[in-house]
Amino acid sequence: MGAVAAPKQDRSRATRLRLLEAAVACLAERGWAGSTVSVVAERAGVSRGAAQHHFPTREDLFTAAVEYVAEERSSALRALVPGGPAHRREAVEGIVALYTGTLFRAALHLWVAASDEAPLRRRVTELEARVGREAHRIAVELLGADESVPGVRETVQGLLDMARGLGLATLLTDDSARRGRVVAEWARILDEALS
Repeated sequence: MGAVAAPKQDRSRATRLRLLEAAVACLAERGWAGSTVSVVAERAGVSRGAAQHHFPTREDLFTAAVEYVAEERSSALRALVPGGPAHRREAVEGIVALYTGTLFRAALHLWVAASDEAPLRRRVTELEARVGREAHRIAVELLGADESVPGVRETVQGLLDMARGLGLATLLTDDSARRGRVVAEWARILDEALS
């Protein structure tokens, strides 16, 4: 019996993952209003009934999507390789790339939805606090920053706030040329501030 259950569980996990990935993609492309269970199910290639088996309500689906996005963003942050002072520009580029990519775009749509949806707001707030703390910790490590020095903590947080701002700007236009100049300047600022 165990041999039969394992493939069924694997298929169930695969379906659940497809639904979560589709929910994130829909949020990134269509926002909250355009992301229904039916739209997500269609994008994931499953029936609406199969989607509702995994996630009985829209809130269940998107609450799970919030958790998925938070974990994926944390995993992407952890994947950045610490380089210390010699690689600050690459660290800044990596951090900015995370805040200007699909996962952050989906997170932004979740933030907007959470501002009007009380059940989602609590969950998004909790997860974003966790991701924010982890982002700060990883940025400190990537930059080889010493937070015992006055102003360093605020400088690292400024980098994260700037990256988030670039992520917001990316929603409206492709500002990659300007973004490249901003990244270069922030790397220079960080070299001065953290040396």
